[in-house]
Order: sequence, then structure tokens, then C-alpha cells
Amino acid sequence: MSGTTWVYIMLGIYIVYCFYWGLKGYFTEKTSSGYAIAGRSIPFIAFLMAATAASFSGWTFVGHPGQIWSQGMAYAFCSFYVLTIPITGAFFAKRNWLLGKRYGFVTPGDMFGYYYNNEAVRWLTVITAFLYSMFYSGLQLISAAALFYWVAGVPQTIGLIFMAFIVWFYVVTGGLKASTWVGVIQFLLLVGGICLLGYFVITSDIIGGWSAFSKKIMALEDRYTQVPGLIHFGLGGGWTAAMILTYMFSLMGIQSSPAFTLWNFGIKSPKPLAWQQVFMSTFVVGVALFFFATFQGMGAKILELEGVIAPKVDGDVVPMLMIQFLPGPALGLVFVGAIAAIHSTAAPYIGTGGTILLRDVYWRYIRKQNVSHAEQIWVNRALATAVTVAAVVVSLTARDAIVMIGGFATAFGFLMYLLLLGVHWGWRIPSIGATLGMVAGIVACFLTYYVWRYPLSMHTAFWGLFAGLTVAYLCRGLGARDSEETRKRQEEVRGWLDSVDAPSESGRKWRSWMKIIVPIWFFFAIGPACLLGNKAFSFCGFSSLWSWQIVWWILGIIMMWALCFKAEMATTSEEQIRRADEETMEVVKEV
Repeated sequence: MSGTTWVYIMLGIYIVYCFYWGLKGYFTEKTSSGYAIAGRSIPFIAFLMAATAASFSGWTFVGHPGQIWSQGMAYAFCSFYVLTIPITGAFFAKRNWLLGKRYGFVTPGDMFGYYYNNEAVRWLTVITAFLYSMFYSGLQLISAAALFYWVAGVPQTIGLIFMAFIVWFYVVTGGLKASTWVGVIQFLLLVGGICLLGYFVITSDIIGGWSAFSKKIMALEDRYTQVPGLIHFGLGGGWTAAMILTYMFSLMGIQSSPAFTLWNFGIKSPKPLAWQQVFMSTFVVGVALFFFATFQGMGAKILELEGVIAPKVDGDVVPMLMIQFLPGPALGLVFVGAIAAIHSTAAPYIGTGGTILLRDVYWRYIRKQNVSHAEQIWVNRALATAVTVAAVVVSLTARDAIVMIGGFATAFGFLMYLLLLGVHWGWRIPSIGATLGMVAGIVACFLTYYVWRYPLSMHTAFWGLFAGLTVAYLCRGLGARDSEETRKRQEEVRGWLDSVDAPSESGRKWRSWMKIIVPIWFFFAIGPACLLGNKAFSFCGFSSLWSWQIVWWILGIIMMWALCFKAEMATTSEEQIRRADEETMEVVKEV
């Protein structure tokens, strides 16, 4: 059979699996919370794998090797998002779950609106969630369209709409539980597909195996194997050390996004959090990216210079490699792996985007909190459809590189640090400061992407949060104070959270050490000191910069283990779970 036939066979099997979970959810989910947050019952293994798949997506599968081909090993530092994405989860995810259980929060707007006693914050969270879901889901569909065109010859617009229909169907029919269980198989396909394609590239006769590949990498120009500099005084400037660090800030926004906060509310227990952050993300996906995705990206550069392939944009690289190297069954499997990667992220963002619009706008303001379960579910489906349409429009009109659109989307997630740091860790941000800070941050994100792109070669995410925190603390410095009601509410939340999540004596000592170790790791691994990697050391045939990345990735695994387990940032005891179940004080009703 031809490779295209295998593609359609594998795609057909995948679609049947997706539609099964969608239809199962359609006939079983009869309550609003069951549809929107899976009845707070997402089990250990499902969250472990689905959350990891959602964190990395088609952007990783298609865009990441493409940008390594385009920018060289300097962009390969972005493989460190296997650590910077879950480190946000270590900071906030467990506490999101604890607060959701105690106060009955359904959306992040519920949590922020209650804590800051300010409905403007809720509306800004809705805006942020919609912008994030629209742009981030849109970039997934761009990847799908390019892939379908190169592998199966389907026109890009038709392929995009078809792939959007698949994810739309199982999300709107089955809700969050359906997208989560589909995410389990998507994780396996994502990681397996990246590794399989990387293996076929590195072992191909054209590349010549590891020894030949290594020699060809060493012979490349410095612009493909080194970080170009510390900072660029102007706009843009390429992948300088400043850009690498601040782009990683943007990726930290994935697990602080409104969608992930809502997902944290939906899990049955926080037990899988530490394992997802340390093992599934930092280690398992790390192996795929630091080795196999880099094989693809740098292999594509070698093949381009040798005249074998001629990609025009980053999105062409992976499809061209698939056609060049994969036999029929492997082509079908890797193709479905890429589509699964794309859907794994589009699905939860489309679904949670609809839920946030439903609960924070339709249910609260249009219907005045008096809506039946059935009506909420159907309106949720309609709003998820609207988010899907917006994502399709973005994907049909966007012209930038896939990863840059993704970075712009996740900048809005990183901006949510402004609100989360106040709720979870007691940063003294007045309510008016939180509101005006979010406005300033959103405006700064648009200005530093569409008007003055990347001032000082620093990413939009940095400028967004910098502007937000500056305005928030200016409000405090100018004398803005919260009302007595707000202060008492925040004191109650802070008191309960600090009580239930207080670390043990050992955990407290580890946290003291991690306050030193984490910044040091950031400085050397992905910060200014990454320039040392240009000439530092080399081993086992890896180039100097590649060797630097591998060493700091291994050290990062150890750091994440210490942070999540030893410092108790992501672990929970049975007593904590018992208290969260019993010490409830619901402030949000379901219908």
C-alpha cells in the first residue's frame, strides 16, 4: 500500500477513537460541572498523560524542529520548555486544586473575582482566556493544514477545516472528560511520533548515522551552532540570550493560563501533579526534544545544504522529512502522531474557552445565575463553536512562523502570573492594581508584538508582565487600598491556604535552598550564562552548545524533582486532601 493509504487508515482509526469519547460524553454528561470540569473527577493516569500532551502540542511536533532548521542550535534552547512549562504547575497547580475544592470555583474568573472582590478582574480573565484560546488553537490548525497538504496532497484550507471539525466534534459533544481521555492516546502518539521520525532521519543512508551526522553538525557555520549574543539594542535581534530567557517566560504561561487553571479544578486528586511535572514532562518529553526533535531540525539543515530538501518556511520541515524518510506504516503512524499532538492542545483550549465564556458571561450576567444544567451545556457547546471559528479565522489569516504565533498566545498566559501570585503567594497587589495591571499587560503584549516587536530582543511575555506588575505596584505606591471586606476575604483565603499547604520542617528547608538553586539554574541554563555554552565543552560527538543543553537539562530534572517532591511544592498528603474535601465554603453555585 502507498504511504497516503496508510495515512488515511491510521487517521480513520484515530477519528473513530475521538468520536467514541465525544459521543460517550454526549450521552452520559448531564450536569454543567460534569460537562465543563468533568465533575472534578479526572483520574490520575488521564491527567498525567493528557496534561502533558496539552502542554506541548502540534507546535512542538511541527514548529519546534522547523525553527531549529531555521535558527540553528540557539533555538534548540527552547527544548527547555519541558521544564519551564511544568515549573509553573509546581508554583500554582496544587493550590488551584485546593482552592477549587474549598470554594467551589468552576472558572479562574470565579477565583480571581472572589479574591480581589472585583468583577473587572473576572472580565479581564475572560478576555485573556479568549485571546489565548483563539491564537493558541489557531496555530495548532496551521500546523495541521501544512501537514495534511504535504503528506496527503489535501489543499490547506480544506485540510484545516477538516481537522478543525474533528476536534470541534469530540469537544462539543463530550466536554472536558472526552478531551482528557482522548488526550491519553494523544500523548503516546505525540512522543512516539517525534522519536520515530527522529530515528528514521538519523539512521537514514543520506545522513549516514550518528558519526556522520555529528561531523556534519561540527562543520556548520557558527550561526547554526552558537547563540549570537547577549542582547540586541533595538527591535528584534534574533535568538540572543535575552530572547531565549524571555521566550521561556512565555512558555511558562501555558500552565498559568486560564484553561489550565480550570483543568486543575477538574482533577479528582492532586496526586498526579508532581509526577506530571517531573517525569512525564521534564524527563519523557525532554528525551524526545533534546535528542529526536533536534535530529530532525539539524538533519533538515544538513539536507537543505546538500540539496536534498528545500523548505520555504518552518512548517514545511517535518512534512518533508516524513515524505523523504518514512515507509508506509511509519508515515501513517507519525502523521497521526502529529495530528494527535495538534488536537491535544486545541481541544482543551476550545473546550475551556467555551466554559469560561458560559460561566463568566452568559450564566453570571446574561441569565443572572439562573440557568438549568441542560441550557448551560448547550450554550457551552455554542460558545465552544464560536471559539473554534475564531481559531480557524486566525489560522487562515496568520502569516508568522508557527512558534512565534504560539509565543504571542502564551504571553497572555504568563500575564496571569500577576493575579496568581497574589492569590496563591500573598503578593500585596491591591484590587485596582490587579485590574489596571492586567489592562496594561494586555496592551503591552499587543504593542510589543504588532507595533514594536521584541524591544531589546526581549519577548512579548516579558514586556506584558513587566508592564502589569509596574502598574499594579504603582497603584499601591500611590496609596490605593482595598476595602475592609476585601482585606478580610483575602486574609481568610490566605489563612486557610497557608494552614492546609504548610510544608513540613524538611520541606521548609528544601524551599529555602530552592530559592537559590532555581534562579541559578535559570541564569546558566537559559539565561545570560548560556553564552558560555558556545565554547564550553563537548562530549560523545555533540556540539558544544548541544552538550551544554543536555547537561543543564539533566541538572534540571534533578532540580524539578527537588522542587516538586522534596520541597513539597507539588505533593499532597492524605490530611491535606481530607481537609480540602471536608472544610468546604462554597461561594459559587452550579446552577
